[in-house]
Formats: sequence, structure tokens, C-alpha cells
Amino acid sequence: MSQSLNRWFGRLQLRALVLLDRREQALDLTRRLLGQDPGNLHALATQAHVLALMGDKSRAADALQRLVDVAPAQAAGWFNLGYVCEELGQLDRAATAFRRATELDPQLDRAWYGLGLCLIRQQRFDEAIAALKRNTELQPMSPYGWYQLARVHVDRQEPDEAAKIIRHLKRFEPKVAAQLERETGLGATPS
Repeated sequence: MSQSLNRWFGRLQLRALVLLDRREQALDLTRRLLGQDPGNLHALATQAHVLALMGDKSRAADALQRLVDVAPAQAAGWFNLGYVCEELGQLDRAATAFRRATELDPQLDRAWYGLGLCLIRQQRFDEAIAALKRNTELQPMSPYGWYQLARVHVDRQEPDEAAKIIRHLKRFEPKVAAQLERETGLGATPS
């Protein structure tokens, strides 16, 4: 069987195993495929995905690190590495991965959001604001970035900025705006 046909068949098998929730079998197949071709991006990504599903975030991060080492120009790999590292509490590593993802794909709103969350946890609020502003520019109707941005302004003792965000959210996400009012104590804000 030709190498490209072999690779295609391996991908098909992996997809079927993941869809059927046969995680151990999927991991065994990724090991075999990677033994034949250590640079098999699909096998690396699937291995990381399955390990994360199984709760083994540390090994998932290792697989994602190998993935970005093999394919450093893939923004999705860096984003996924950032996500897993953030969950592991490896905030510097996560921020680095999210930054790399945004450099490779400046339109990757989730990477900007992930970067913002990491920076908040590190209390690097100025940088978090910049990342969250970029996220809200890319996803203006998603409440998540706006919510975090308002929380950062409250943490920085900037209630007027948080109140502006609450007013903005009231136009399209009144429940999130009301939640922020309750959480921040800003209450009903004048228009």
C-alpha cells in the first residue's frame, strides 16, 4: 500500500475510534502511527485530544508540544497547547503558546481570549485588557470577552470603564449585564 494511502487509512481508523469512544484503541493506533512516522500531525493531534479527554492533561501537553515542534506554523496547535497548559496552571507556558497562536493567526479570537485569561490569573491587567479588547473586536457579540474585560476594570478600580461595558452588554446580553451588576455591585448604571 502506498504511503499516502496508508496515511489516509490511518486517519480514517483514528476518526472512527474517536467517534466510537474507543480511547485506548485510539491511543494504541496513534503510538503505532507515530512509530512509523514521528511527524504524523494527525496522529499527534489525535493523541493529544484523546489524552485530554481521558483527563491526562500533562501527557496531552507533551503531545501538543511535539505537534508544535513538528509544525510550528500551525496556529491551532499553539492554541490547543495554550489551553491545556492553562488548565495545568502553567501560565507562562500557556501565555507563550497563546501569543504564538495570535502571531500566526491574528484573527483567532479564542487565542486572544485565552491569553487574556492567563494574563488575568497572572495579574498582568494592562496586557489582559489589550488581549481582551482584541477578542471583543473579533467577537463583538460574544459576552465572554466583555465579561472578563469588565471584571478586569473592576479589579483595577476603574468602575466607570466597567459600567460602560455593562451598558454595552445590556443591548445584546442583558442577563450577563445583570450578572455583572450583581457581582460588581455597580447596580443599575445610567445610560
